[in-house]
Amino acid sequence: MYEKFLKILQAKDLRNKILFVLGLLVVFRLFAHIPVSGVDVASLRSLFSSNQMLGLLNIFSGGSMQNFSIVMMGIGPYITSSIIFQLLAMIVPSLEEMQKDEVGRQKINMWTRWLTVPLGFMQSYGMITILQRSSGGVIGAIATFDKIVMIITITAGTVFLMWLGELISEKKIGNGVSILIFAGIVVDLPGVVQRTAATYNAAELPKILAFLVIALITIWGIVKINEAQRNIPIQHARQIRGNRSFGGTTTSLPLRVNMGGVIPIIFAISVILFPSMIAQFFINAKTDWIVSASHWVLGVMQNNLIYGILYFVMVFAFTYFYTEVIFHPERIAENLQKQGAFIPGIRPGTHTKDYLSYTAYRIIFIGALFLAVIAVMPLVLKQFTGMQQLAIGGTSILIVVSVVIDIVKQIEAQLTMREYEVN
Repeated sequence: MYEKFLKILQAKDLRNKILFVLGLLVVFRLFAHIPVSGVDVASLRSLFSSNQMLGLLNIFSGGSMQNFSIVMMGIGPYITSSIIFQLLAMIVPSLEEMQKDEVGRQKINMWTRWLTVPLGFMQSYGMITILQRSSGGVIGAIATFDKIVMIITITAGTVFLMWLGELISEKKIGNGVSILIFAGIVVDLPGVVQRTAATYNAAELPKILAFLVIALITIWGIVKINEAQRNIPIQHARQIRGNRSFGGTTTSLPLRVNMGGVIPIIFAISVILFPSMIAQFFINAKTDWIVSASHWVLGVMQNNLIYGILYFVMVFAFTYFYTEVIFHPERIAENLQKQGAFIPGIRPGTHTKDYLSYTAYRIIFIGALFLAVIAVMPLVLKQFTGMQQLAIGGTSILIVVSVVIDIVKQIEAQLTMREYEVN
């Protein structure tokens, strides 16, 4: 570990990249503490601490929502926009073709950014309305002009964070969206420890120990799943040119058990929280059946059993979904055939594609199942201990561990690339 740290310090360009990313995170945290006027912050924090849905939303805003800052929506609208286009790419043939080349992917990314703006307007308006209708006097009566200014400000904050996230991703240190969420969680950890110590009493000790145990189990499980992979042997055909022969070597193609990392969890939470947000928005509607439907949705989502099942299914499904987005066996089979390489015992072309698909999805089943079990494990423990923080803390641990592993792997990859360049 110490040697790798020294290598990072010695690699000037890599060191500058890390410092640049850290600088952007500092900027993000500064903006996260600039509040929008007209909000009772103390009442807002009390509401977030007592509401599981709002607590999870606060996680994905990087901790800025409980301050009602100008970046309170975080990169949530951008995540929603990304999910929409990734779903469309799976059902619209033209979008699927566009994903196969760099120009097409750039266009899709541009459309994703455009869609983020109206989604930001909608989500910020919805959140302001929800907080206005909530108990506790978080937001009082505000004029229409003031509300429009608040919505524009919050949407601009989302676009700003989207830009920061893309700048971070360009440095190849990690996924910018995940790192922003990670930064908000880590920054809040000292405050959580301080509050726990301030309110500590002997009766709470078993619950605290239970939380530590589930945290260690979660960390162990995430590390194991992220490190696990299946190596597919690849044989390169021998070529003879004159008196010299080339190729004939054997390499391997690693297939990770969890190819999506933390992204399936982020997608799952984003989708599972959406019905509750919509229901709270319409809970005071003038139409009776809409009010009844809103109360029914809120009642269903507040049922821990139903919420846990939906969370389990969503994490499992989105692990497969995101793997489908990023893993393309047909392209791998095509590239192997062009390079004169093949999998021993498998014919090149379509047979190779089918074999890779079959193998990958069998491996992913284990990863998706394990990740879903770890995701709902804090909810199970919360049911027995009654500690609200466990459900939120468990999700935070999942994100933090996955993001740290991804950052370490990308930095190690850049260090390895530099060693090849030196040699």
